[in-house]
Amino acid sequence: MHSELDVYDRRILALLQEDASLSSAQIAEQVGLSQSPCWRRIQRLKEEGVIRGQVTLLDRKKIGLNTQIFAEVKLNAHGRSNFTEFTEAIRGFPEVLECYVLMGAVDFLLRIVASDIEAYERFFFDKLSMVPGIQEVNSIVALSEIKSTTSLPVLRL
Repeated sequence: MHSELDVYDRRILALLQEDASLSSAQIAEQVGLSQSPCWRRIQRLKEEGVIRGQVTLLDRKKIGLNTQIFAEVKLNAHGRSNFTEFTEAIRGFPEVLECYVLMGAVDFLLRIVASDIEAYERFFFDKLSMVPGIQEVNSIVALSEIKSTTSLPVLRL
């Protein structure tokens, strides 16, 4: 069961979203708590699953993943009955960073990264198009990125 998030919890979460390497002492100082209660709050947030993990964020372009594609996927009628098979296949593709189930004209939205259009083309023909049940894929190439964040608006709730 999740406890209600108070102003201290929200401030802690906002700080950790910006820099997860901060120590509990640094966080405590910035939110106005002593170190021990701050540490206990962080531990509780982890135990409750509010904090799911801590990661290092990479700049995709600096490691050669210059192309970002959004793919709308529509399954055929038979494919819908194999939803689990499709989702497991997608989870196995490291190029797919995100996959969402949609309501409407298409069934899934994928966010895919590749080094260039040719690499995406290889991924599409060698992997994505080989997944059983796919009726149609509409690929949309992102030209530039206006906003990208992993931070949720915890202070605005």
